[in-house]
Amino acid sequence: MSRPTPHVHVDREVLERNIDAMQQAASAVGLALRPHAKTHKSLEVARLQLAAGAVGLTVATVAEAEVFAGACEDLFVAYPLWVDDERATRLRRVLSRASVVVGVDSVESVRQLAPLASSGLRVRVEVDSGHHRSGVPASDAATVATAAAESGLAVDGVFTFPGHAYSPDGRAAAAVDEQRELAVARDALVGVGVACPVLSGGSTPSVEFSRGEVLTEVRPGVYVFGDAQQWELGVATPEQVALTVVATVVGRYPDRVVLDAGSKVLGADRASYATGHGRLLDHPDARITALSEHHATVTGFDAPRGTRVRVVPNHVCTTANLADAYVVGDATWRVDARGANT
Repeated sequence: MSRPTPHVHVDREVLERNIDAMQQAASAVGLALRPHAKTHKSLEVARLQLAAGAVGLTVATVAEAEVFAGACEDLFVAYPLWVDDERATRLRRVLSRASVVVGVDSVESVRQLAPLASSGLRVRVEVDSGHHRSGVPASDAATVATAAAESGLAVDGVFTFPGHAYSPDGRAAAAVDEQRELAVARDALVGVGVACPVLSGGSTPSVEFSRGEVLTEVRPGVYVFGDAQQWELGVATPEQVALTVVATVVGRYPDRVVLDAGSKVLGADRASYATGHGRLLDHPDARITALSEHHATVTGFDAPRGTRVRVVPNHVCTTANLADAYVVGDATWRVDARGANT
């Protein structure tokens, strides 16, 4: 019997091909690969990445670290955590199971983390390389690193997220910005006597341009599944899309069809450059022109009610966080870290 729609489907062959290709690309330019698990939130996918050669995993939250410590002994929380007593207790538990590095971008957050130094916590200073979200200016990284060292926390390097690579014409320039700012930060740390062995960066749109002259590791996430954003940025082809939402045509009108997968399955993200709210994998001229909670309005495509289609979400990370499980062939894989957002 066919599974009810909408459901999230993963093509294992494409998934494994994506994992292998990224591992080979990183290794070819001398970079360690530490994929961001917030994209897939799945222990099954994480195990495939680690088996392919990933040095560890990147996560965004303590809750994700709690989940992935079951599969990986080397975790980087790439986020400037603010750690209260409850979160510190949880971090100590994770540290009893895995090696953990946490992002910092202020003296204040360093002081909050200092009591965890005795548990083996290490920190990495976040640098703003042009995305202007979190992170200190590269020249200020030494101030944060010095405060960490004086608090007894081991500093293992610097990191950045070149998020401004999410632009049709900004991918290569963001990679250049990343290399430049990380080099400045590294030199600042070394200048005050703090070693900087790790220079971590990379995003799925920029990693093609990443090289080992400055960087030591990259942390792409979306590459594992692909999505409509990567398709439209020219980063991924339809053949590299491993995750789709299987949906059914439930409405048919002269100028449109309506699918049974809305924002509660696909997610609501739409970048400024996106041509719609998602794409149909097998019908590249079609566009999702409107999205509500349980409806997707599609133009440029016509089919009878009851027809099933494969929808490529705009931003696969949000789709994954909304799903309980992936359908993978005849198997079902849990989304183990679904909702692990604290």
